[in-house]
Amino acid sequence: MTRPKIRQVVLDTETTGLNPQEGHRIIEIGCVELVNRRLTQNRFHVYINPDRIIDQGAIEVHGITNEFLEDKPRFEDIFEDFIAFIRGAELIIHNAPFDVGFINHEFSLLNNGTGSVADYSEVFDTLTYARKKHPGQRNSLDALCKRYGIDNSHRDLHGALLDAEILADVFLVMTGGQFSLLDEDLAEQEEVGMSRVVSALSVDRPALKIIRCDEEELQAHQQRLEAIDKASGGACIWNQ
Repeated sequence: MTRPKIRQVVLDTETTGLNPQEGHRIIEIGCVELVNRRLTQNRFHVYINPDRIIDQGAIEVHGITNEFLEDKPRFEDIFEDFIAFIRGAELIIHNAPFDVGFINHEFSLLNNGTGSVADYSEVFDTLTYARKKHPGQRNSLDALCKRYGIDNSHRDLHGALLDAEILADVFLVMTGGQFSLLDEDLAEQEEVGMSRVVSALSVDRPALKIIRCDEEELQAHQQRLEAIDKASGGACIWNQ
């Protein structure tokens, strides 16, 4: 039986500053598509003229200048294509309140009943997920790349499309996406193979030999846990 296709859109934005309530606007949107946890070639990427000056601190982060955006479309010119791309998909966003807050602010400025992101898509916040999965640790996109062995050496500056592509890799690995590079039929074969492995492990066989640690090893282990607990500010999960 053919499974229903699951469509997800990994999204990132760049902005003129940090707070839309202070008049800051979106200047770049980057999206990549996942179907059944497999990256497709479908992309949405646009630079946007915000009709305002970009904060210097923001330029230092993403490198997008006021001059570069002078001839770019405005949000009202691209919002229909953007909504068409995200409609019905689950949005994968790192620190979703930031990006969703800016998008909803742009929708409100249209003053045409566009509504909010929630009217078109559900949202999965990878930062919230990472904080639950890795409590007490750094969970920035760069930190997650390092933790999961994802190469982001080409990321000198932030960029919406580049960050969306990197986040897609992080999301798939962090949520157990080893099947992401396989098509649907191969994924099903892999699952059958895994069930055979479980079955093979369940056959009768001699009990495994248990080698217990001695007192010196126990003390060394406890000292190591105490050092980790101190370095992490009491967040060592093995002591909880």
